[in-house]
Parts: sequence; structure tokens; C-alpha cells
Amino acid sequence: MSTPDIIDTLVGIKPGSALDAIRAKRLQARESAQKSYLSLFEPIDAGDFSLLERAAVAAFVTGLHGESPVAVFYREKLAATADGARLAEAIEVEIARGKTSGPYGSFPAGPLSVENTAGLIFRVSAERRSALGARLVAALEHAHLLVFRPRDAASTDMKTLLAAGWSNTGIVTFSQLVAFLSFQVRVVSGLRTLAAVNA
Repeated sequence: MSTPDIIDTLVGIKPGSALDAIRAKRLQARESAQKSYLSLFEPIDAGDFSLLERAAVAAFVTGLHGESPVAVFYREKLAATADGARLAEAIEVEIARGKTSGPYGSFPAGPLSVENTAGLIFRVSAERRSALGARLVAALEHAHLLVFRPRDAASTDMKTLLAAGWSNTGIVTFSQLVAFLSFQVRVVSGLRTLAAVNA
């Protein structure tokens, strides 16, 4: 059985509805978003980035974006993943600790430096490091960087992930997953707002 379109599901789009017609006008974009979801969350081979890690990162990233159907979906996905219930509480605590607003960070020295903005540099709490493990600790800290401080990302951040046991392939997939989630949160929010306006 094929996986239902995730964006349609999260928005509550019914076949034949006005929003369904709107999405049908951008069929390639609709299909690409679904294929991205499937490749990231239902991969043929999850060897470099386990399904549990994917669900944990997804719950964390979407939680940072605020309470929404997307955050609920990935929180439930984590809880339903093997060993996910064990991590769910720790992830929720770290979401609360990591919530802030952005983007912020520093530009290289030059004309854009006037736009430098200070903000939270997130680190997983000492109490939850052992429960999450080195790989997830590094992943959550890096995900927070990508969500709120993308201009601060540097090669040293990659080295931190590698030192925690991430492979180059895993880091690429991890980065794609964080980017996809940010896209998905915004698309779902926009479509739900459109639905409310036209209700």
C-alpha cells in the first residue's frame, strides 16, 4: 500500500477540494515533496542514519518551529518507532530548552556585519546526554544551528558530527532532512492558513 501524500495528510486536504485543486496545479512540486519525504523517512537503506535517529531529529526540529500538526505527527512518529518512547521525553525537554527565535548569528567581517545578531547557542543538557547518546547529542545541537544560526555553520561543525560517529553520507542525509522539515513546516502552515481564510 502506498504512503498517502504527507502534506495533504498534515493539512487535511481532501480529494476534490479547493486546496487539492491548488496543489494539482503544481503537480511536479507535489510529487517531489512526497518523494523527498519517502526517501528521508521510508528509505530503502537507513544504515548511515537510523530510522530512530531520523524520527528523533524530526521531532526536535519540528518542535523548535512551534506546536503544529507537523510537530504532533513527528512526535507520534518518534513514539511509535522502536525504542522511540524512551527518547521522546528527553527530546521534549530539549525542545523546551532550545526554543528561541531567529535567524541570528554573525556574518564574515564586511558590510553585512552590521546585521550580526546574538542568540542562544544550544547545547544538550548534561542530564540527557547519556540517554540520547553521542550521535543524537551532536545531531540535535547541529540541527539547532541549522534552524536558527545557519550563517554560523562552519567546517568545525562537520568535524563535531564526524567525531560523534556520523559518516559523510549520514551528514548529507541529515542536512537534507533538516532542510526538508523546515520546508514542510512552512508549506503546511501556509496551506492551513489558506484553508482557514477560504473556510
